[in-house]
Amino acid sequence: MSLLYCARSPAWGNIIAPTEDYATAMSAALDRTDRAILAVLQADGRISNADLAERVSLSPSACLRRVQRLEADGVIAGYAARLDPNKLGLGLQAFVRLQLARHDATTIERFVAKVQGWDEVIACHALTGDMDYLLHVVVRDLEHFSRFLLDRVLHEGDVADVNSSFVLRAVKERGALAPP
Repeated sequence: MSLLYCARSPAWGNIIAPTEDYATAMSAALDRTDRAILAVLQADGRISNADLAERVSLSPSACLRRVQRLEADGVIAGYAARLDPNKLGLGLQAFVRLQLARHDATTIERFVAKVQGWDEVIACHALTGDMDYLLHVVVRDLEHFSRFLLDRVLHEGDVADVNSSFVLRAVKERGALAPP
């Protein structure tokens, strides 16, 4: 099995990019049973090993070994509970595209560090194109969003441009990955 290539870019932070050989090896290493296990676990991460084994037609011990291998290989990155933001009083979601005022390493590192501390941001992606980042923001209401944007995002002057779009309704959320 190939090793992961890990590059440290001062502009973008730590980036772990699988080499083509690694991606090909991982894809080839996943057989039909592994794919079935992954499909079931993505739909129900709390399923017992015995029930999972039955669903994929394996003995419980063989199923457990496969799951442990998938975890050790990093294919299964973790398990988490999905929360309903509305039940938590977080009724407004927005996608915020923003462009930094400067693109030097210091500004980028400072911005990336700040994003890590913003609880309102549940995902942040570096982009190509005219904007630098896409933030998925979850807040209580429009007033909370306004305070977040003005007091935190725009406060220090690192951001040159912002474009916000509010979510009307979710059409698809948390789709399962289909391993190649």
